Amino acid sequence: MSRQLTHRTPGLRAWLGLLVVLGPVLLVSMDGSILFLAMPRISQALTPTADQALWILDVYGFAVGSLLIAFGNVGDRYGRLRLLMIGAAVFGAGSAAAAFAPSPELLIVARGLMGVAGATLLPSALAVLSELFTDPRRRAQAVGVFAAAFAAGFAIGPVAGGLLLERFWWGAVFLVNLPVVGLFLLLAPFLLREVHATRAGKVDARSVVSSAAGLLLTVYALKHAAAEGPEPVPVLLGIAGLAMLAWFVLRQRNLPHPLIDLSLFRDRVFTVSIITGLLPLAAWSATAYLAGVYLQSVLELPVLDAALLALPGAAVLTVTCIVTPSVVDRVGKRAALIICHLSIAGGVLLLLFLVPEAAGVGWYVASTVVAGVGYGISFSVVADTAVGAVPVDRAGAAGAIAETSNEIGNALGIALLGSLAVLVFRLQGPDAASTLEETLRLPALAPADAAGAKAAFVAGLHVVAVVAGLLHLGLGVLASRRLPRTGVGPSGYSDLPDAAGGG
Repeated sequence: MSRQLTHRTPGLRAWLGLLVVLGPVLLVSMDGSILFLAMPRISQALTPTADQALWILDVYGFAVGSLLIAFGNVGDRYGRLRLLMIGAAVFGAGSAAAAFAPSPELLIVARGLMGVAGATLLPSALAVLSELFTDPRRRAQAVGVFAAAFAAGFAIGPVAGGLLLERFWWGAVFLVNLPVVGLFLLLAPFLLREVHATRAGKVDARSVVSSAAGLLLTVYALKHAAAEGPEPVPVLLGIAGLAMLAWFVLRQRNLPHPLIDLSLFRDRVFTVSIITGLLPLAAWSATAYLAGVYLQSVLELPVLDAALLALPGAAVLTVTCIVTPSVVDRVGKRAALIICHLSIAGGVLLLLFLVPEAAGVGWYVASTVVAGVGYGISFSVVADTAVGAVPVDRAGAAGAIAETSNEIGNALGIALLGSLAVLVFRLQGPDAASTLEETLRLPALAPADAAGAKAAFVAGLHVVAVVAGLLHLGLGVLASRRLPRTGVGPSGYSDLPDAAGGG
């Protein structure tokens, strides 16, 4: 089928445009993880409940993930640059509101606003690369840099948070966004062109509402069941959420202009790549958050020391993102995806060696380095596979599928695996409070109870590591058996057969 674009060598404008786009990309991804080390400080200042603490962490990811597909289509049809400018301005406003939030409830609202704005930025930013870089190989390189920035944001978020918290109050982790937003709003109109889709069609409002509401209701029910046990109202809300998601999928099959082009998933490489965007982020977000609590509350390390321990893994992850396109050209996407899942499995299973004593520090660093290879492959392969699967005028919608898998994975990891850790702590802990931080803050806490609480938290971390490790081992086996050995090498439209193309 005919999908080839007129290729041109990218000039200075293209590379400068990429550099400008990386600013908001870095912020959106960094804000998905910057609170991992900041949460103990926020908990001290605002005293949220266990349920509120989880929502402070994951409402951002759910807002981003729930609306990415909708805003990917909005940008394609009504203008990507316009959406980028609006989203950046709202993201800055939400960051300022979060920095000065006086209560957990208002912080959750501000984080949700930031998530809505972040959903406007990611798909349009990724789609801009299709206009700036039309040659498939150059595009793959640009997407590799994009993915590296996105991955680096997730990886250095805790580090940046630790550095800021060493000198400033907790709100500084949000105010750091404002200079980057201002610079983007100043330069983007000069370096980026407005791009619209060539086909007609409106964004289906019912699809937007059903996907967002279905996701939120389903995950809320799962979170509540893990933290408090099954209760009638949350269970009914969960069933309603699943029904909404099922209706959303069925509706996409009958719409002339769906939010998600389901025909893309007929290609096995595309499907496994999108799954690879989901589960690695779930494993990463859950283990990074729990490890941050482990370093600060179990080992009692200063926040800056905990942040610096994440640097080796962050460096490996970022470098892997950059070199992955070249490696995929040589070995193919099948081999890259197998390596991705097996390295993540090996990395998270190393967390089983964490203990309530300082001896666990070395195992933590080793875990982040080994898993960082897989996370880097995941970011790069998923983004390029999605963008390369469709024509340039649908790049925003396709890129949104890739970014949605990342963001939903990030949020689900904290919500589901984080709730699993809470459940283990509730069952094995001293039953003095619902979280480790709350337990350790109790006045006149007996040393035996403090030690028991730390041991229960580590047990929960181990359970999460086993679940995440087994999931990735299974995905590695699936990739080795289900993906074709040929036809998935160099980046470009030719990677995917006609069945994968939509739009």
